[in-house]
Amino acid sequence: MSSPFLTLTDIRKSFGGARALERVSLELHPGSVTALLGENGAGKSTLVKILSGVHQPDGGGIRLDGRDIRIANPVAARELGVGVVHQECLVFDNLTVGENLFVNNQPARHGFVDWSRLRARADEVLRELDAGFGANTPAGSLSIAQKHVVQIARALVHDSRVLILDEPTASLSQRECAELFRIVRQLRDAGRALLFISHKFDEVFEIADRYAVFRDGVSVGAGRIAETDRDALIRLMVGRDIAQLFPRLETRIGDELLRVDNLCRAGEFEDVSFTLRRGEILGIYGLVGAGRTELAQVLFGVQRADRGGLTLNPAAAAAGIALVPEDRQSQGVVLPFSIAANLALPNLAALAPRGWCSAAREAGLAREWIGRLAIRAQGPEQSVHSLSGGNQQKVVLAKWLARRPAVLVLDEPTKGIDVGAKAAVHRVTSEYARDGNGVILISSELPEILGMSDRVLVMRRGRVRGEFTRATATSEALLRAASDA
Repeated sequence: MSSPFLTLTDIRKSFGGARALERVSLELHPGSVTALLGENGAGKSTLVKILSGVHQPDGGGIRLDGRDIRIANPVAARELGVGVVHQECLVFDNLTVGENLFVNNQPARHGFVDWSRLRARADEVLRELDAGFGANTPAGSLSIAQKHVVQIARALVHDSRVLILDEPTASLSQRECAELFRIVRQLRDAGRALLFISHKFDEVFEIADRYAVFRDGVSVGAGRIAETDRDALIRLMVGRDIAQLFPRLETRIGDELLRVDNLCRAGEFEDVSFTLRRGEILGIYGLVGAGRTELAQVLFGVQRADRGGLTLNPAAAAAGIALVPEDRQSQGVVLPFSIAANLALPNLAALAPRGWCSAAREAGLAREWIGRLAIRAQGPEQSVHSLSGGNQQKVVLAKWLARRPAVLVLDEPTKGIDVGAKAAVHRVTSEYARDGNGVILISSELPEILGMSDRVLVMRRGRVRGEFTRATATSEALLRAASDA
């Protein structure tokens, strides 16, 4: 094993008295991918901001290529050869790819931008990555996956030897993930040191050579991926065994709650039919573009169907249907609002029986659900924006569970959250079904679908292509039905 190219030792960082990092250490080796693992709030984002020069550590040391350094700001990070690929694509759609690669650092000649040199260097890096597009391509015409490639290329034009990939696959399809991993391996084989941050264990074991685990701002483990397994990493992350990541409770499947007949929306899905019963978790699996999210929006009433219909059991009609959307930040919560205000929005009838919303009732409802879902927050008045992703998702769940809908539609409910928060979401989902409600679970994660569903529908290109019971649902069968093969 080569000597580490970048070493962090005893790094400390606090914000207003709250500890974010306490003596964490990390090594990144040339020609190696290191996975950084930890629950939301473990300190991963703070570490990335220190490496990118956004934050300064309160203590500890950083060594790069054998010498002590200080990363004073993002420009210093770039000059030191540290590049970051963020989960949110930081690409300007109104610029060309080449202009994006040299934002704030255009090559100049005689006081003017040297456009020929800019385009030549951009094309050189894009060819190295086998990107499939060039410097003059409008960035707005690219897919999300291609925009991630632009971010990688931006780091490479500045000769970055350390590349940080922060949740880069969160919005990518399986095919796009495979293409991104091809580039990651190419960069690793070229001798660069890569830090890969992900909540997805299958990705970690596919792409990483080494691992480091943070828990509550402290380093709790590091080593070679080949010498560990998923269960050991989970124990390090949460400090306890998760014997049942999918804690399904035994439920009695009751009478029919919802019937969907030949539901269609032009260009998105067609002739979708199924039933949902009390106490049942119905999984809907499919790849990107299968029409699952569009179906969820029609079930909730966000979009209208062109034809077909759905029928709720008359006894459940008053309780209705609720949707936990895939994009929690733009569709599930109002980020600047407090936890209490977000929970109040769909529950105003209960909180304002005479037309005036009671602040006491609002705070009481928030405290109840903060406790029931173990939301890590300072209190009901904390803004949702300041919560971790997993706790934001719990707020979205709480606001609808408090309304007690008969049917709860969950669209990618554990996307981008850590393993501990996933287990909590699964527990709440199972409890809700046990209480005689119906749950529709839409997910692209096979372990989640297989672990939580009583029945599974598989969608492909807008149509239902298969239905499976718990006994017949296997990874191979679901993938076969979801793909064109």
